Amino acid sequence: MRGPGGGGRSASAPDEIQPVGAHRFEAFGRVMAALGGEAELMESCRDLTWWRGADDSWHIEWREGPYAAEVAETLAERVREPGSPADPVGRATPLSAELDVVGVRFVLRAVDPLGRDRPHSRLGPWRLAEVLDTTRRGPSPRPWEQLLGG
Repeated sequence: MRGPGGGGRSASAPDEIQPVGAHRFEAFGRVMAALGGEAELMESCRDLTWWRGADDSWHIEWREGPYAAEVAETLAERVREPGSPADPVGRATPLSAELDVVGVRFVLRAVDPLGRDRPHSRLGPWRLAEVLDTTRRGPSPRPWEQLLGG
C-alpha cells in the first residue's frame, strides 16, 4: 500500500538491513540458542533478564544459579564454530564476565550466584520439577503433605 506521498518507502529508508544491527541480533540468537541447550543451567537460574546496551552490546543477568565465569566458559564452548569466534574479554569473576561473540560484546552478570555444583546439593523453591515429582517418596513428609494434614 502506498502512502499519501505516492511512494511506498520513505526517501531515508535503506534498501537493505543495516549490517551492524543484523550482526548484533545474530550474535544474540547464537547465545540464546546456546543457553537454551543447557537445561540444567537454565533451571538453576532465577530471574533471567537481558537487554541491549548503549554501545551495541548485550547484557544478560540472572539471580542465583551458576557463576558468571562458568556461564562464559559454557557459552564460549557452545557458540564457537569455525570462522565464528567466541572469546572471553578481560578477567571473568564469579559475579561478572564479558564475552565477545562474532564481534558483539556480551556482559554477563550473576546476582547472588551459588555456583554450578551447589544447586544440585540443595533443594530450592525454584526446583519445581523435584518438588512435584510424586514417584520418589522420601522418609519424611513433604511440606505440602504437612499442610494438608498427611
